[in-house]
Amino acid sequence: MAVKSKTRVIVARLLSTAGSGFMYTTRRLRVAEKLSLMKYDPVVKRHVLFKEVKGSK
Repeated sequence: MAVKSKTRVIVARLLSTAGSGFMYTTRRLRVAEKLSLMKYDPVVKRHVLFKEVKGSK
């Protein structure tokens, strides 16, 4: 039988601020504020800021 985790983890969708529409998905703790990370956007071929957007169920 699987052991339940006490850590509340949710799936976060990170959308490129370059306007290319490219997204990453990652997991984060529920208690933390929204994520914003510098990651590579292959559409514009450079590192840009990715901000967390509302995920879908």
